[in-house]
Amino acid sequence: MKNLLLPLLLLLVGTGSGVGAGLMLMPEEETLLTDGNPCGEITETTHAPVEEISLEREYAKLNNQFVIPVVEDGLVAALVVTSISLEVTTNNTSVVHTAEPKLRDAFLQVMFDHANIGGFSGNFTTGTNMRALRNELLQSAQQIAGEVVTDVLITDIVRQDS
Repeated sequence: MKNLLLPLLLLLVGTGSGVGAGLMLMPEEETLLTDGNPCGEITETTHAPVEEISLEREYAKLNNQFVIPVVEDGLVAALVVTSISLEVTTNNTSVVHTAEPKLRDAFLQVMFDHANIGGFSGNFTTGTNMRALRNELLQSAQQIAGEVVTDVLITDIVRQDS
């Protein structure tokens, strides 16, 4: 019984002192923030203005993934698998789906060329690498589907080394 009394006493004292400290350190009612901004008032804008999202865009996901071999020394060293969606102007997703076979062919050629110049080797997801790939894909898409395609989105990209 004595072995149980000391831990129980310490538990009660610790809990009581914690509650007491919380009550003593609680701020007064008038010092609580009422405007909902925990950082206080902002007098200057220190960040760039946020671009407004255009509601005049739709997204057309291409149905199947793209599989691109990475060839090194005459052997397939890796496979890169990507999924692509296209940003199009409103009511033009049907243009993309109608032209999908030609788009897939052009995209594969762009990605094969990208792989052949080493675009999928090393740290292939750097901003400059991905931006260059997107720009080439966008140019190909606009040659086939026209100006209805406004951007290319690489939604998934995976490299599997062999």
